[in-house]
Amino acid sequence: MSVLVAVECAEGEVKKSSLEVATYGARVAAMLGTTATAIAVGEASEAGLAKLGEQGIAKVLYDAEPRLKDFVNNAYTKLIAAAAEQEQAKIIVLANSNIGAAVGSRLSVRLKASLATNVVALPKTDGGQFTVKRGAFSGKAFSDVVLSGERKIIALKKNSIEASHEAGKTAEVAAFAAQLADADFADAPQQVVMQEQTGGVLLPEAALVVSGGRGMKGPENWHLIEELAQALHAGTACSKPVSDVDWRPHHEHVGQTGITISPNLYIACGISGAIQHLAGVNSSKVIVVINKDPEAPFFKAADYGIVGDVFDVLPKLTAAVKALN
Repeated sequence: MSVLVAVECAEGEVKKSSLEVATYGARVAAMLGTTATAIAVGEASEAGLAKLGEQGIAKVLYDAEPRLKDFVNNAYTKLIAAAAEQEQAKIIVLANSNIGAAVGSRLSVRLKASLATNVVALPKTDGGQFTVKRGAFSGKAFSDVVLSGERKIIALKKNSIEASHEAGKTAEVAAFAAQLADADFADAPQQVVMQEQTGGVLLPEAALVVSGGRGMKGPENWHLIEELAQALHAGTACSKPVSDVDWRPHHEHVGQTGITISPNLYIACGISGAIQHLAGVNSSKVIVVINKDPEAPFFKAADYGIVGDVFDVLPKLTAAVKALN
């Protein structure tokens, strides 16, 4: 028996959120006195997969089927399920990502497993029960959920734990064949429209995020957001009104109808803080709000607030960050 960890890869590299998942899975395995095995989904390199040993993974399974480079729901579900059967895994850990959300429910049905999403802490096994803590109500509350049944699936919320890095440790990378048929790729998209992200850090994976709203007054001023983000090695984001008027691409829109993020630091610049926006960012560990309106609703949710004009504050903040570097 082992713990199986599903790690997402892109362009040959393991995603940051999956490094966290690998660390979590290895710690769960240690709690249970067993080992953690990973199944890689997406485009991966053997060298990148071997480095999962730094997160405590003993072995990594990789199916080189070329059609698995891009996400296909049914194929990914069958792949992870086949790995779980081979490894006799009773616990499966994956990221609470778009892929994890799509695969998790299908996987629970296929394996007859209980499922907990948005998990934020290691499980407790007191009294013979397996209990996990998960975020609820858009991060406003937490609930303890008992997972019953022989198999259990855990979807870990991003940035809930810090990925471990034990230098020098490597994982065994083993070839794996899930025996996928053409029918398993029947739901693959026939046409993929790619929109290149302009920021240097992938937003859903970012530990630090700098975001702008209508207070930036126009796309010509966005260099102030980007300069601070570059100094912090952060991702860039925006509010819904900004993406609606095409100041910024829609993949940067965070909020209830956009991307939900949970970075270590979220800096909101010229954003009033409507409830729909807060729903997408209130899981951030630290929120900093910069707004010239002292009555802006966002200040009520902020850990730190700066009442001031973003055009005065941002250049000074960027200069201070660069001075520290």
